[in-house]
Amino acid sequence: LWGRLSDFTGRKVLYLVGVVLFLIGSALSGAAHNMSFLIAMRAIQGLGAGCVLPLASTIVGEMYNLEKRAKIQGYISGVWGLSGLLGPLIGGLIVDHSSWRWVFYLNIPFGLVALILCAIFMEDYVERAAHFRIDVPGTVLLVIGIGLLSWGLDREVLLMIVGGIVAIGLAMPFEWRHPAPLLPMASLRDAVSRNSLFNNLLAGAAFFGAIAYIPLFVQEVAEAAATTAGIVLTPMIIGSTIASIVGGRLLHRISLRALNVTGFFLLTVGFAGFALFVHAGIYAMAAAGFVAGSGMGLGMLTTLLLVQNNSPSHEFGAATAATFFARTIGGAFGVPLMALLIGEMKGISTIQLTAGLQRGFALGFGLVLLALIVSMLGMRSSLKKSSAA
Repeated sequence: LWGRLSDFTGRKVLYLVGVVLFLIGSALSGAAHNMSFLIAMRAIQGLGAGCVLPLASTIVGEMYNLEKRAKIQGYISGVWGLSGLLGPLIGGLIVDHSSWRWVFYLNIPFGLVALILCAIFMEDYVERAAHFRIDVPGTVLLVIGIGLLSWGLDREVLLMIVGGIVAIGLAMPFEWRHPAPLLPMASLRDAVSRNSLFNNLLAGAAFFGAIAYIPLFVQEVAEAAATTAGIVLTPMIIGSTIASIVGGRLLHRISLRALNVTGFFLLTVGFAGFALFVHAGIYAMAAAGFVAGSGMGLGMLTTLLLVQNNSPSHEFGAATAATFFARTIGGAFGVPLMALLIGEMKGISTIQLTAGLQRGFALGFGLVLLALIVSMLGMRSSLKKSSAA
């Protein structure tokens, strides 16, 4: 929604609004005195984060050509990777030696500096539209449908799953007909953008599903302490960070499509390792995690660039935001899908749990293999067009 709005109002004002919402949510979360209030303030924080994340990539996409954009997006992914490594460590130190409230309050000084710098130096590349309107019925139906579908999968309630699918189906006619739909319909008519968004969904489902259950593997199957989960998760984050930065710098030598295929190939190999090495111990899983993380970093960077490169200017923000949306929704679906395959975790033997985890990782392998096939078909189509030209 933020991405679509920014196509009409410009990026700068909305970006600053997102930062302010995030800071308000952070401050009030730190001041919370009961769980209901904390949850509500976290929702406000999430509204701000949902603005800042896609608009940052949208702004970068408009400021630079493809090669420079790839480098900058790679650095942004590197910052995310570093944050993923240091954030839990710093958060743990804060909670151990101070108050959990400072986990939220710590955002405020950094956020204020960012707010001031962006207010002074950020330029807007989008002219504000005289009139605009959002597809309210389609947006509401999509929100209801996705919420019911993800919640129904999580709770294993068939009626909610069916209701979610129906609501999403009812939203589509509104979206197709509306001049400013929530989903980037013009971009979805382009095969490259459509395939890239689909691959983001598949990769998000597999990757975030695996991240959710790797700690379970470490604790229950490998019988290690909870903190030891970092031995498997950290290589995934490091691999993703390195691949994003290196991939951004390789674009002048290797085509974007070839890098995309390489990313999904590595992701497929990594998930094959997860499924095969469940019995092999923590360090074998860590090696598979590094390969999977490398594939994820390269794949997500290149899908974002492919979508931006093949989207019309009037929905550049909506298309960029859709890549984050697809990845996040994929994760929301992937975790409960893996839970269904793993089954009830209480009162079962280690052998049964291992078999369940193997089924879950096999599902992830199937999802990323499908993404690899879609990516390879796109590469083949691109080569045919180049040959014809």
